[in-house]
Amino acid sequence: MLRLNLSTEPRWFELLPGLRIKAAPVTTAIMAAARADVVSEDIGPDAAKEELAVIMAQAVAGRVVTEWEGVGDEDGNALPITPEGIHALLNVWPVFEAFQSQVLAPHLVLDAEKNGCAPSPNGTSAAATDTAKPAQDRAPTAPQA
Repeated sequence: MLRLNLSTEPRWFELLPGLRIKAAPVTTAIMAAARADVVSEDIGPDAAKEELAVIMAQAVAGRVVTEWEGVGDEDGNALPITPEGIHALLNVWPVFEAFQSQVLAPHLVLDAEKNGCAPSPNGTSAAATDTAKPAQDRAPTAPQA
């Protein structure tokens, strides 16, 4: 069963101890806009999936993160939210992983669920699992009159 959370209120997520972000829900409109942002970037055709994942997460975060706590400069002074700051924050591996699992994963799971019954790639049953056991011997031919 698909359980809808109809709340449009931003929520706090603790990405690391002492590091929290407040993020609006990731909607289809936000994902579509983030994809458009990614397409408009100068990304080479040889870009790895991992690199694209980071760029996509940064694009989404730039649209949903409204506040943060525990983000500071080298001297420990609190930093305001900026696109450059969000990109730098998500370039920290544990932060990226936490953002992926806590903020993006619920949307990505829903995206995967809708594709659960997709047809086989070529339209045949080639990807289906067998349900009958193979025959042990060849069947005899029919007698001819």
